[in-house]
Amino acid sequence: MVIDKLSEINKYASLHPRFVKSIDYIVTNNLLIAEPGTVLVDGEDIKAIIMEGNCVPAEESLAGFECHNTYIDIQIVLKGKETVGWRARTSCSAPKDEYSEEKDVLFYADAPTLFFELQAGMFSIYFPEDVHAPMIGDDPIKKVVMKVRVN
Repeated sequence: MVIDKLSEINKYASLHPRFVKSIDYIVTNNLLIAEPGTVLVDGEDIKAIIMEGNCVPAEESLAGFECHNTYIDIQIVLKGKETVGWRARTSCSAPKDEYSEEKDVLFYADAPTLFFELQAGMFSIYFPEDVHAPMIGDDPIKKVVMKVRVN
């Protein structure tokens, strides 16, 4: 997992071959004014999901404590703030169900080992090893989730 300020995102371009194009999309588009929805940046290999709504109580977010096999998430808070729960996948022992290849998600009943806050102008990167529960809080939020195919 990575947590940093959006102004530092270029430092992470070398972490994955598709990050260069993903980061270029992030820094060259005014995502603050983008309408909610999904944009195919590079077909199914890189997608931008622009979301706007309210954060949710911790219990609701933790019900969807998730990780992915096919995509890496780059989650950017554009407006508002959110708390995120995190745990290393290798320390999880309570999957709720089987991995859904169609939805690229596996949910866990385990509890996060840490919580952190992302404010507007910050981002986090979740690799397949990172189980995460975002959008915890009381405030409205606008964010973008870049889905970057692993292989």
